[in-house]
Amino acid sequence: MMLLLVQCCSVFSQTIQRPTWISDNGNGTFTNPLFYDEFSDPDLIRVGDDYYLTGTTMHAMPGLPVLHSKDLVNWTFLTYAVNKLDFSPAYRLQNGRDIYGQGIWAPCFRYYKGMFYIFTNVNGQTTQLFTATNPKGPWKQTALKKSFHDLSVLFDDDGKVYVVWGYDEVKMAELTDDLTDTKPGTEKVIVSKSSGAGEGCHFYKINGKYYITNTNYDPLCYQVCLRADKPEGPYEVNVMSAEESLGVGTGWRLNDTRNGPPYKLVAPVENYVGCIPMHQGGIVQTQTGEWWGWSMMDYNSVGRVTCLSPVTWKDGWPYFGLPGNLTRSPRTWIKPNTGFSSKPTATYERSDDFSATVLKPIWQWNHVPNDSLWSLTAKKGSLRLQSSPATDFWKARNSLTQRAIGPESIATTEIEIAGLKTGDAAGLALLNLPYAWIGIVKSNEGLQLKTFNQQTGKADTVSFNGKKIWLRAHCNFDTDKARFAYSTNGNDFQLLGDTVIMPFQLRTFQGVRYALFNYNSSNAKGGYADFNSFVVDEPRSKGLTKPIPYNQIITLTSLADGTVLANWKDFVRPFAAADPLTKTKAVQFRVLDRGNGRIALQSVLNNGFVTVKGDGVLAQVRIEKEEQGTASLFQWQDMLKGDLMLMSLATHKYLFADPNARSLTSADAAGTRPDRKDGACFTLVIVNE
Repeated sequence: MMLLLVQCCSVFSQTIQRPTWISDNGNGTFTNPLFYDEFSDPDLIRVGDDYYLTGTTMHAMPGLPVLHSKDLVNWTFLTYAVNKLDFSPAYRLQNGRDIYGQGIWAPCFRYYKGMFYIFTNVNGQTTQLFTATNPKGPWKQTALKKSFHDLSVLFDDDGKVYVVWGYDEVKMAELTDDLTDTKPGTEKVIVSKSSGAGEGCHFYKINGKYYITNTNYDPLCYQVCLRADKPEGPYEVNVMSAEESLGVGTGWRLNDTRNGPPYKLVAPVENYVGCIPMHQGGIVQTQTGEWWGWSMMDYNSVGRVTCLSPVTWKDGWPYFGLPGNLTRSPRTWIKPNTGFSSKPTATYERSDDFSATVLKPIWQWNHVPNDSLWSLTAKKGSLRLQSSPATDFWKARNSLTQRAIGPESIATTEIEIAGLKTGDAAGLALLNLPYAWIGIVKSNEGLQLKTFNQQTGKADTVSFNGKKIWLRAHCNFDTDKARFAYSTNGNDFQLLGDTVIMPFQLRTFQGVRYALFNYNSSNAKGGYADFNSFVVDEPRSKGLTKPIPYNQIITLTSLADGTVLANWKDFVRPFAAADPLTKTKAVQFRVLDRGNGRIALQSVLNNGFVTVKGDGVLAQVRIEKEEQGTASLFQWQDMLKGDLMLMSLATHKYLFADPNARSLTSADAAGTRPDRKDGACFTLVIVNE
């Protein structure tokens, strides 16, 4: 992918639409995650035919985004509920203090009798309430008299309003009519410690019963549901989502953020999932009666992402997943039936030529900015950042950030630097802990192009005497690694500095962010830098990384052991690649389009169809002369790394070839593990007829 680093053009025009991650595949299906950038602690509501979503924004300002959708897959930005949250100098990165990893988190979104409500936690403050009659705003802020950890609010049918909160034990109280306090004597523990409950509550009343969804993270993440006949309980606890990592394992981790730099980084552990599996979410019913769930995943250095899951009810319990494979969610599935079908749409425009008089919604300041030190009008078509004193990038005010996007993205900015003064450092950073940056530094000796890696303390420099520079960061979130590069003409880029490791960490409680910065290390006001453009390119921006090969002949090879699937006596059986059978038509299957990303596999050997019989266990994947309805259909699952899975529509589990077993295939794999070598993942080769 480094070839793209030097070839990708940095010229940006407002009329150019750059591909970005859109979960809607355009064929009736969607691919998780909904957004391949951070959207953590999501909460979602339906109001009539409309859906609204918000989530955690921590120390970034503005905060509390409000998104809107008609189909639960394509989301548009409406507004931020809060422009600035400013309770102390720490919120402004002043007096040596900060609120990294604090601020706005775990919001609860609700609608009741014409009013929209967002309740949210704020560190060091009581719970804050934002209200509006229109989700586009304006939003009014009110402080509650108490603080409720990971709260959820329920407006009950009888007019009472309940709040639940806590970790391990769940507490409940009734709120006062103005929603600012609890009614005296109503606070109680409704789920005792060690009962199986977690945190991140979402509180519902469904068909007369009370449900609370929440999550556990120790020793790994999974989601549970609590159920009772009365709001105060007693509650039963049931697991509703578990083990679904979408075939992704933990990447680089930073567990101890206090001691460093250098920090003790933890290398990836094969097949360890930790807190990646789906957790901390809720459920919603569509107008057509379908149920859907949403949740987040700690998706390594790109941050916590939001996913959408079909919900199946069984014995009065909601489960993420489909019948036959409960608690497991597909990466790709049919879009929800809401009665509306939206055009595949990206929520944000990530690239910016700064020609507007306001910042695009994708941008958020690192802490509350000093508005006197930045401008979009001082130089037309540029973002001007005036430097202010800071000892390093971590403490620099007015750093403008946006969430990095996966699975891979390349950010490029063009900077005019004639306005820099001695002590200024301006450039492009990866805001993380540890952080890293590439920029122009001005000293008494002149200008230097520099990269700095906080983890290693290493700085690489190149002399520079121009007035304009292009800076680039290329991030691969599959590997949690990045490289910096620069150009003097916007076309030819040269690498500078070593590979940067980007760990997932909970100091900022955010994923990696691209940041434009300018600070002065000489304790002076300094000069300014003009950022003329910011461009984000995504080499892998589609959930379908390759088109489904309809009407083409393919072979399927197991990632686990290299065996090739074949039609053997009307069974599907894996054979070693060296077996003579693999050189015949027995291993060839034609892919037939059956709509909505579903396919039938027709054996070239005898024109029969791969069909799942019964429960899809060993020896129940057969070749039938005629198609057998859903038993002969598979949902195509592009796993985003050049491999695929095939979900049987009969079992809602996946085609499986037991590695090294010399056995027959089945269709009973619940999912896959991170190394993709468990027998459920395959690569394909298109065969020329």
